[in-house]
Amino acid sequence: MNLKRTFGTILTVLGIVGLIYTGVGIIQKSAEMTTLVVVGVIGIIFFFTGVGLVRNTADKAV
Repeated sequence: MNLKRTFGTILTVLGIVGLIYTGVGIIQKSAEMTTLVVVGVIGIIFFFTGVGLVRNTADKAV
């Protein structure tokens, strides 16, 4: 498996986890809003960066 594709998958999963954490925090109003905004923005950045890496990495036969 390609290293870039693996790293992109990890970033995508981390982004999804961050977005879920933000969503749950907003619904329950349990954490401070500043923390939720920071985690949400980082989650969005990780998610779209990971998806971009997976999409733009070409498969090469070895």
